[in-house]
Amino acid sequence: MNQKNIAIITARGGSKRIPRKNIRDFCGKPIICYSIEAAKEAGIFEEVMVSTDDAEIAEVAKSAGARVPFFRSLENAGDYASTDDVIMEVLKAYQAMGRQFDAFCCIYPTAPFLSAQRLRGAMELLGQADSVMPVVPFSYPPQRGLVINSSGFVEREFPQYAAARSQDLPQIYHDCGQFYACRTDAFFKAGTTDVEKLLPLVLDELEVQDIDTPEDWTLAEMKYRLLHSQDA
Repeated sequence: MNQKNIAIITARGGSKRIPRKNIRDFCGKPIICYSIEAAKEAGIFEEVMVSTDDAEIAEVAKSAGARVPFFRSLENAGDYASTDDVIMEVLKAYQAMGRQFDAFCCIYPTAPFLSAQRLRGAMELLGQADSVMPVVPFSYPPQRGLVINSSGFVEREFPQYAAARSQDLPQIYHDCGQFYACRTDAFFKAGTTDVEKLLPLVLDELEVQDIDTPEDWTLAEMKYRLLHSQDA
């Protein structure tokens, strides 16, 4: 029997640092459209839906081909609602409608570098694990990090590594902030996508860009145009 998958794109309306961030124009179209198009192009999701509390976002999402079968609750539309809270609400709402899914992929709406190929690869990895997270190596060893103390002077956060060579330190990765793939039964059991059997999907730095500030947005557009210049 074929596995039933759902793509859940989380897009609330209350972005503070970049107003209307989730539907702001990014290189010619609302940024959320990139996530929707990648999910649809992947061809592995029975449902591609957007969880939002915002009517304008809902209309943009539907125009791009996603479904918005219900609006997000006020409880999960605030600044302190977690991604796991939103996923739980969506899956339970679908269960109430008589629809259940074996696995899901929670996709952020500001992931213009995401590709259908990466989504297919992540969902295939669920055959070996309960959850998959895209990660990227830190470009500089965090063990050699510095902090500025209360007196304004620089201190080493981890002085025990002051004399260590970078190549001798273990590689540390960070979450790419693009998507999370997870088996539904494992998610309901743990209440999170950070389950015990969590596999990494290692990405290149060129595929990753945080978009939290206006400066990040500018950098992301520059990187996107550079990566896609051969298509022009």
